[in-house]
Amino acid sequence: MAIEKINICTDSGKIVEATAPVIISASRSTDIPAFYTKWFFNRLAKGYCAWYNPFNQQKMYISFSKCRAIVFWTKNPKPIIPYLHILDEMGIHYYFQVTLNDYTKEGFEPNVPSVEKRIETFKNLSDTIGKEKVIWRFDPLIITPTIGPRELLTRIWHIGNKLKGYTDKLVFSFVDVKAYRKVQNNLVKETVFFTKEDVENAEANYTQRIEIVQGLKKIREAWHDQGWDVEMATCAEDIDLESYGIEHNRCIDGELMKRIFADDEELVYYLHTLKWPERDMFGNLPPIPKKGKKVKDSGQRKICGCMVSKDIGMYNTCRHFCVYCYANTSKECVLRNAEKHNENSESIID
Repeated sequence: MAIEKINICTDSGKIVEATAPVIISASRSTDIPAFYTKWFFNRLAKGYCAWYNPFNQQKMYISFSKCRAIVFWTKNPKPIIPYLHILDEMGIHYYFQVTLNDYTKEGFEPNVPSVEKRIETFKNLSDTIGKEKVIWRFDPLIITPTIGPRELLTRIWHIGNKLKGYTDKLVFSFVDVKAYRKVQNNLVKETVFFTKEDVENAEANYTQRIEIVQGLKKIREAWHDQGWDVEMATCAEDIDLESYGIEHNRCIDGELMKRIFADDEELVYYLHTLKWPERDMFGNLPPIPKKGKKVKDSGQRKICGCMVSKDIGMYNTCRHFCVYCYANTSKECVLRNAEKHNENSESIID
């Protein structure tokens, strides 16, 4: 079984069933490092948190007792940096997906710090935990009447030149508008660039995508010539770009964890098999099977390459208010939920 289930005792003394994941995602649904750091470490100390299924609102419990690795997703990791030593002391590994875009002129990310401050924080995080544990995302790529492929490439180039040597990887994706009605609504409501009739033009067409990819290939080659070998990958895109040297990314990446957490032999065994190893009477681990087990998370989209994990975030709770966000219905909804947050409660909102 990929994720074990155990019984836990809640804050109120009730015995309940909880999932006990080895890998936790924090989070695709909201920015826990930016807004909910205190809540997260309070729950870590308690040993569990509660989570509500966004589709049926069913309450579920998640135990941290088996957790060995956490993947953080954030636009502002600054609040969590002073707390990371707690994870080190607990023997919990972690790495970060840090989105660092530049949509300042357009106001697409109204509540993020300035680009300069985010670059400074990115460098600080990289210096603190190591560049191999900090992945840069320029995500998503959005087309407007004033932002074409060349302008997007220029912004990536300028940010990348300041992150040189502080990360090994750049992940990007194209904004997904057609699949999400709430994204369409927010792009029309919260910006001056789109109407209901043309909002789908925010998605790059095939020609624009190829122009961007060709430009990224040239950028990577220029950085290589300057001594910076940065890997590039797409997130949840079905387009095949291997001929450009661009791979399909796995945000919850078992192969990456095998490399950067290689000293943790038990975790490495799990990453190969999705089973926690049992040592023999001499304390030795069983050999890793030659035939690897399929570790993709079946709960994610078909084109998503992430391995099995459990996300602990909740929709409609991220206060960056990014207009392209699929996880927020509206700014008003997020503000209502913000009033329900208590850093000592079981879940982000009750």
